Amino acid sequence: MDLNTVVEVCDARRRGTWRPGDAWLGGGTYLFSEPQPDVRRLIDLGRTGWEPLRTTPAGDLEIAATCTIAELSRFGRSARWAAAPLVEQCCRAFLASWKIWNAATVGGNLCNALPAGPMISLTAALDGGCTLLSQEGEIRRLPVRDFVRGAGAKDLRPGELLRSITLPARALERRTAFRQTSLYGLGRSAALLVGTLDPLDGELAVTVTASTVRPVRLSFAVPPNAAAVREAVEHAIRPEEYFDDIHGRPAWRRHMTLRFAEEIRRELLEGSAR
Repeated sequence: MDLNTVVEVCDARRRGTWRPGDAWLGGGTYLFSEPQPDVRRLIDLGRTGWEPLRTTPAGDLEIAATCTIAELSRFGRSARWAAAPLVEQCCRAFLASWKIWNAATVGGNLCNALPAGPMISLTAALDGGCTLLSQEGEIRRLPVRDFVRGAGAKDLRPGELLRSITLPARALERRTAFRQTSLYGLGRSAALLVGTLDPLDGELAVTVTASTVRPVRLSFAVPPNAAAVREAVEHAIRPEEYFDDIHGRPAWRRHMTLRFAEEIRRELLEGSAR
């Protein structure tokens, strides 16, 4: 779609004053998908030269906000971490064409803050942390689960930029379980749950996304039974926090959340007992 209100495209490497009507341009798959009548200037991140993915000396995985889904998918297929299969599972949850895969970015998916954003699911489940940069160069860090505050709402201040998301080395060594459903065969995710099991302390965690307006994390220090998992879901998610749109009504999303949480519990705990 032509954005006929845009009068200027700027290079993000040249810092300037942030103005009303400015917007960061990453892959552009959202920006150019619908009218943006308030946007006057695009700040293009395409020439920043950020390395898409890198392993830090501590063993953490740093994902640049400009990393595309295609780049992340290729990396995940070759990685040897225990949690590596989750990368491809979440990439496939896009149900998008190869054109989108090669343009859409991990950072853009987080900044759109849509409940069905699978990069939110991936990074929230693996304890991802966001690195945010202000126009003055100040750095702010917060967990992905706190960055996404609701449907379309994120903790991003005017002019602030999501620079990268870091997944801790310990989280990458967890066993994972993945559950996702859509109301339609090729529809948007209506419920996407990820379970992880820590090999060091045995903690089970279940992260709920897509069915809720924000990521919800449930943690169990000791192996829970079915009743404990159900109680935790009911306590952590208020009725109004289940998302309601054409892709699924709240009652059905709640039902699938409870069902998937129990399936994940059985898969990870029974699998660890063998």
